[in-house]
Amino acid sequence: MNYLSQQATDNLHRYRKFLLIGIDIFCLMVAYLVPWVLISGRMFQDYGSLMISSCFFFVCCFEIVYGLMGMYDSLWRYAEIVEFFRLCVASVVSVLVFTCGTMLMFTERRISLSVYFLSALFATSLTMYSRLTYRMYRNVSLRRHGKKARRTLVIGAGDAASMLVNEMLKTQDADMNIICCVDDDMTKVGRNISGIKISGTTNDIPELVEECEIESILLAIPTLDEENKKRILQICSRTKCNLKILPDIVKLIADGGDIGSRIRDVQVEDLLGRPEIVLSSFTSELISGRTIMVTGGGGSIGSELCRQIALCNPKSLIIVDIYENNAYAIQQELKRKYGKNLQLEVQIASVRDSHKIDALFERYRPDVVFHAAAHKHVPLMEDSPEEAVKNNVFGTYNVACSAEKYGTKRFVLISTDKAVNPTNVMGATKRLCEMIVQALAQKSNTTFVAVRFGNVLGSNGSVIPLFKEQIQNGGPVTVTHPDIVRFFMTIPEAVRLVLEAGAMGKGGEIFVLDMGKPVKILDLAENLIKLSGLIPYKDIDIRFTGLRPGEKLYEELLMDEEGLQKTDNQKIFVGSPIQLNKDTFFDHLAALKKIAYSNNSENLVQALIDLVPTFDHKPRQQ
Repeated sequence: MNYLSQQATDNLHRYRKFLLIGIDIFCLMVAYLVPWVLISGRMFQDYGSLMISSCFFFVCCFEIVYGLMGMYDSLWRYAEIVEFFRLCVASVVSVLVFTCGTMLMFTERRISLSVYFLSALFATSLTMYSRLTYRMYRNVSLRRHGKKARRTLVIGAGDAASMLVNEMLKTQDADMNIICCVDDDMTKVGRNISGIKISGTTNDIPELVEECEIESILLAIPTLDEENKKRILQICSRTKCNLKILPDIVKLIADGGDIGSRIRDVQVEDLLGRPEIVLSSFTSELISGRTIMVTGGGGSIGSELCRQIALCNPKSLIIVDIYENNAYAIQQELKRKYGKNLQLEVQIASVRDSHKIDALFERYRPDVVFHAAAHKHVPLMEDSPEEAVKNNVFGTYNVACSAEKYGTKRFVLISTDKAVNPTNVMGATKRLCEMIVQALAQKSNTTFVAVRFGNVLGSNGSVIPLFKEQIQNGGPVTVTHPDIVRFFMTIPEAVRLVLEAGAMGKGGEIFVLDMGKPVKILDLAENLIKLSGLIPYKDIDIRFTGLRPGEKLYEELLMDEEGLQKTDNQKIFVGSPIQLNKDTFFDHLAALKKIAYSNNSENLVQALIDLVPTFDHKPRQQ
């Protein structure tokens, strides 16, 4: 039966043009004969021959004009207002041809002007309605026989929503069945978009979801500002629906492709509700035409650094990383995008190896160094403090010393908010890294600066990928404490701050981003579960595991003694350099190195406490 049905469908498609002509001939005959009936009940006695001959001529005029104007070449299932306007124009031309022709052909008996008017009206209406009926029938048929689609509520009733609704109605394999729309413009509420009712405002979303059994919500207002986007998404998060978002229409047109294929899931970044950092113009001057080195260039921050540096036309870009898989991935990505337009070098090396690092600096002589290589997992560094010191502290020292030795103009350290009043080994080592660059800045021609920021959404080892994996596996989602909060930014924001700092620094500063309000991790976990279309504590459980060793309830971005100054970028602040005794400091570093390479963890932690006065270590409880 399926084969026979498919064969019948194929035959219908093959002869669709002749079928449409036949339907039009029938409609035109009806459209012409009806006015004769309305005008005179004695038409067969008095006007029979005239009616038949003029009807034949009427149909011929329309069919010839329709054919010449391409009325049978359009796919009416995809017809828009332009096709229907062309149909009206073709009908007007046909009536004019018919009028002129009848005046020349039927000179003895004239056809009433009312016949011309009513026939043209009926002909246009019937031919248009036949096409509309086919289109409506096809859309209903697709909904009935297509794959089961999710019942969807669309937020927005503007141009983007209209384009989306029309595309969904035409697409047989659409995975969304649009049930209703909402819009905050009260003049639109109660009206329709292509038959889809605008049922209320965004405040009515929870009630509409319940009433209409909505499974999916689509935000279709690409020009929405961040604050209102956050407000609407928070309303949506009170439902158990899967949330999706329509991208910027301008970007969509530039990239190409249909609207439906570019719809994406709502991401946690959309809930931050603040605009991203805007860079100053002199950032590109730092990069353009210069040799740039990025250590840890295969990591989440390092690879984004490489992407944004490549956009600024550097003379050459040197990526240094010990993990060859990540280094290979960013190398291939940049090669695909830039080809020979980017002078790219990738070196597999450890920042611990001072001789290899020295050789790389001697060979490439970088103008600017972005140091992103580091161990950053707090619990793992608590278990292996000597590895944190070897890699973070002395890796930074090796790279910084080579930068100074070979005349690097600027050295930018990637730091973290965990360096402020640290309670864990990782944070203490990053604070030592800051102290190293501040100490070197006192005596060097190289400009040493540090950039400090909070947690980065989606970076390797961050909480977001962990939560997503736990949700995908059916839960539970693990949160250390119900009151724990963190500052968050996106990876592009973090990298822009690093580039900005590299351009602004004068030596010894620690740059800090205004990251807005801290985010409660519990709220983040609940929102991620809701964004996945599930209900927290019902579909996916949330369990509290207790604070990990060295973990704080909240992170700080600045120490009290550093002070705070504004910069040209209103989102970036700078802490004043702290004066260190560079002679005794480097002596203490030498002693720390001996302890680290002896792998004596207990003595090493005590040495860190002695070197970092603000380090308040909370040892692991057995």
